[in-house]
Amino acid sequence: MQHETKKYLEDIALAAELIAQFTAGKTLADYMEDPMLRAAVERKFEIIGEALIQLSKRDAVVAGRISEHKRIIAFRNVLIHGYNNVDNLLVWGGWSKASSPHCGATSRRCSPRTDDGGLHRVHGRRSGARLAC
Repeated sequence: MQHETKKYLEDIALAAELIAQFTAGKTLADYMEDPMLRAAVERKFEIIGEALIQLSKRDAVVAGRISEHKRIIAFRNVLIHGYNNVDNLLVWGGWSKASSPHCGATSRRCSPRTDDGGLHRVHGRRSGARLAC
């Protein structure tokens, strides 16, 4: 695996892990009432989307193994360019479903990278991105 490819996958995994940390123990109400939490989560989704853009340019085969990477990139574009149209319910819903107890997921288990270099899936929901098992 190319060094740049690995770096982008690590950036995605770290951003997902930080979203998990930021949202641990939080409810939708907490998210809606806390502009700093919303900004932090959105920023990490932006990083995930940007890393996927760069990965797509440099290693399309690996990017193609991440399901719905184009939707995640589109979600990043909404966050960046359509900031006034961001649906907070969609952002929260995308993440909370991936980290819910029925998924049994943690950000490490949901990250697109495994210790052996394999890929887990990164899914999008409508325009919203979420990391899933």
